[in-house]
Amino acid sequence: MPNRSLPLAGFRPQLAAALALALLMLCTRGQHFATVHALPSASWAVFFLAGALVRTRWLFVLLFALASLLDFGSYALGTISDWCLSPAYWALVPAYGSLWLAGRLYARLYRGQWSDVARLAPVLAVAAFVAYLISGGGYYAFSGHYQPTFAGFLPRIATYYPRALGTLAGYAGVAFAVLALLRLLPAQRLSSQARA
Repeated sequence: MPNRSLPLAGFRPQLAAALALALLMLCTRGQHFATVHALPSASWAVFFLAGALVRTRWLFVLLFALASLLDFGSYALGTISDWCLSPAYWALVPAYGSLWLAGRLYARLYRGQWSDVARLAPVLAVAAFVAYLISGGGYYAFSGHYQPTFAGFLPRIATYYPRALGTLAGYAGVAFAVLALLRLLPAQRLSSQARA
């Protein structure tokens, strides 16, 4: 019977997940050498999925270092401006941390069944909302680009939160569908061998 728990069991599956998540961030974050122009940034999903799939806490630190390296490297190369690299940049640490923790929470709720979708949806909705409040609110309040007011921030939530939630849910949905398919392959192989 295949292992249906989260985080993934075993060193190799966890290493493969960590490498795949880092590659996904490399391919979708910002404007650098590996950007896939048609895909939105997967950074929020990367931190959520890392929390859900990989046991080691060091991956959070490594992924944040990778994100920062990509951002500051892009700035140094002149492919992005300093618009996003304000003192508010460091609000990303607790924002990504909230996504990581939401992934950990979902890992405890996961049962390896279709009913997991009903558990995943509210976790993603709340995680995206909290992460947006921290990152978007931090940027709005501390970037120096705005005269921050509560009334001024509310319309930004309505504008940017649905897009952030959609992107997070899309990547998470694809990732869990791929995981389900990968777990079916050994079960299919075992049933084929049993019939032979």
